[in-house]
Amino acid sequence: MSTALSTARTTYAEAAAAFLALAAQVPLERYAEPGLGTWDLRALVGHTGRSLVTVATYLTTRADRVDAPDAAAYFALVSRLAHGSARDAIHQRGIEAGVSLGADPVAALDAAREEAELALDLLEGDDPVVETAAGGMRVSDYLPTRTFELTVHSLDIAAAAGLDFTPPAEALADTLALATATALRLGHGVDVLLALTGRRSLAPGMSVVP
Repeated sequence: MSTALSTARTTYAEAAAAFLALAAQVPLERYAEPGLGTWDLRALVGHTGRSLVTVATYLTTRADRVDAPDAAAYFALVSRLAHGSARDAIHQRGIEAGVSLGADPVAALDAAREEAELALDLLEGDDPVVETAAGGMRVSDYLPTRTFELTVHSLDIAAAAGLDFTPPAEALADTLALATATALRLGHGVDVLLALTGRRSLAPGMSVVP
């Protein structure tokens, strides 16, 4: 297995395990409560679980070329594309993902993680170029985008449900680095640097992801 894929897989697995442990603490009767934006908790948990589902799905595909050479390029591309109907589609997929969790969301999420792990096992150490929402990507470059989503949305879930949550150290470090790299790609590097050094607040609603 390539070093890049091995490292990305380990960090992704840690982020997934932390998300599943958090999700197990959210009582089913609270799923109709507010989650993030117009999503309820069910939709938020479902959307986060898509970071398991898409790995299982995308890894069965193959692409002819690399369109997004790294994780920051992925988010930069997706952010530029996610407007209007595309943003509405992301919102709707979150709702549908929540519904698909059914009466036992934790069991559904556990099954999704097993499928993602199986898809990774089937690579047998190879790091192919697969089709993603941003086009062709190496698996080792795509997995950090899923670690990012699992980490950020686990924090969203914890905040909405009033639960304590500390992301795994490596997942948090990778997510912070990816957020900064994406901000740089989107032309927000100076803004982020000034905010991180206490010199200026970020503009309201500014985000490096759609």
